[in-house]
Order: sequence, then C-alpha cells, then structure tokens
Amino acid sequence: MKAIGFKKSLPVIEEESFITFQTEKPTAKGRDLLVRITAISVNPVDYKVRQNSAKDKVLEQPKVIGWDAVGEVEETGPEVSLFQKGDVVYYAGDLNRSGSNAEYQLVDERIVGRKPENLTPAQAAAMPLTLLTAWEILFDRIRINERDKGKSLLIIGGAGGVGSIAIQIAKKVAGLTVLATASRPESVEWCRRQGADFVVNHQNLVQEVQQAGFNQVDFIVDFVDVNQYWDAMVTLIKPQGHIGSISDPVENVNLRQLKGKSVSFHWELMFTRSMFQTQDIIRQHHILTEAAALFENGTINSTINEHLTGFSTENLKQAHALLESGKTIGKIVIEY
Repeated sequence: MKAIGFKKSLPVIEEESFITFQTEKPTAKGRDLLVRITAISVNPVDYKVRQNSAKDKVLEQPKVIGWDAVGEVEETGPEVSLFQKGDVVYYAGDLNRSGSNAEYQLVDERIVGRKPENLTPAQAAAMPLTLLTAWEILFDRIRINERDKGKSLLIIGGAGGVGSIAIQIAKKVAGLTVLATASRPESVEWCRRQGADFVVNHQNLVQEVQQAGFNQVDFIVDFVDVNQYWDAMVTLIKPQGHIGSISDPVENVNLRQLKGKSVSFHWELMFTRSMFQTQDIIRQHHILTEAAALFENGTINSTINEHLTGFSTENLKQAHALLESGKTIGKIVIEY
C-alpha cells in the first residue's frame, strides 16, 4: 500500500518533510478493523508530532501520522462485533499506532463510529478528533448536564477546529449560552454561523466579556493557550465554576488562584482512552454513533472549510502549512 510519512522532523517547506513510500498492507487481528481510507483531515497534533518526534535523529522506517479518517471496512479481526466488511466508518484513531496518512489503516472498533449518512466522505473526515475532544471536555470532564441548560460558556478559540464544533454542541445539544472568541471579520462571522450567541475579541478578553453583559461565566474552555489566558479565566469564572483546557502550557499553571472560588480545572486529551486502554474506551464509539444521528437530523453540521483533492505529499504539506499559520478557520480535509 501507499503511505506518506517522514524520517526526520523538518520544516514543512523542506522536500523531505513528507515522503511517499510503499509498505505492506496490515492484517486485522483482535478487535481491529482494516479500513480502506477515502478521506482524512489534519489537526494541530499532526504538525506538532511531525515537528518533534524525529528532531535529533533519522528514523529507520518513515513515521506515518494522521488522526482523522473516513473509509470502508475491508477486513475485521476475529473479535470484532460492532462492524462488518463494507461498513463505512469515521474515527480519530490512536496516538500510539500508525496513522491515517496511508491507503489502509488498522483501528480498534471501540473508537470507531459509522459515518453519518448525510455527510460526504470529506465532510465526515473533518469531524472525529475535534468532535470527540469537544464532546469529552463538555460532557465527560466538566460533566455538563440537563440542569445546566441556559448557563454561560466561554469558548477561547471559537473559529478553530475544536472551537467550531464545540460551539455547535454547547448551543444545540447542551442548551448553553455561548460566548466565543474571534478577532478577524471572517472568524467572527464563522463563529456566528456555528451558533455563538456572542463573539468577543480575545485581545481584551475580560473587558469584552463584561461588555457583552457577563460579569462572570459558569464555564470556560480553552482551545488556544492556557498560559496566555490564565489570568483572564481566573477573573471571569464564577465561584464554583469549571475551567477546561486542551492546550499545552509551557509554564506552570497556578491552580491556587482557583481555590477561593472553589473552581474546578479539567484537562482533556482525546487520546487518553485509546492510549491507556481505559475500561470505558468504547465510550468513543458511542459518542461518534450519537453524533452521527445529530448530523443526520441536522442538529450539528460538518466544520469542513478547506477541501484538497488527492493523497499526495504536496497536499499534506499545504495542509500542514495552513495549520501552522495559525489562521485556519474550521477544518482542512484531503480526499483521496
């Protein structure tokens, strides 16, 4: 099979930042599905792993990354019970396994969902990683529930991949009042289209939120930089509120600043369940299945915003360069 990977961490403009190679098509064992991939999308984790996993060495075998895919089940392991050959599925995969930048991939059925029938392969490929991240931080970490309907949520990074679907889930599934940050006219408009009730500028966050009529908010989720916005979050969160983050702090976070308000802090990493083979790993199958029904009944929509055609090093380089610019809105998809 054809795969695209890298042997050394190089700037994306370098010729060998991605290389095409041939490798053996894997065989499904245990609870694995062998999926013939038809579309993938890229996320910040992709370029972070590309930039850091082979910094001071040259790998013997190219590393294949990629953590979003849509495809058809070609083969099932002997312990598979949720899917069968011919099923069309979508998933985000496992950080510890070979990625989706290939023609075929093995993936544990417990982190896979059936593709929403009303979405094209490209539209569906945009969704798994960001949808799982947003769903988990809201419902599994912060544990927002029916009693929270109408409460306020501030989303820092509203126009990014996770922020875009988090706005939709928070507004249309959880019934929250949603404030999202954005600063450019096009990203402001994008957040409004996703369903944000208020769009505030992250450059003067406390002032902007308060000018929108909120002295403090019930929940805050950070999808950008927990260090940069820490002081603002400490100021804006209500007593007994909840803050969640997916970002990677370069400095320590002073949790003592939350004690006076009895505020809870939550980390979210979408790969935790698959990395540690947690007892509830199948939860991701259930989330993707529930979300498929929400796509199909029109409650939520795909956040695809850039569509590249052709599985090639050129398209992967272009997608990574766009992501690294920090200016992307929604999701970038590559259809095979």
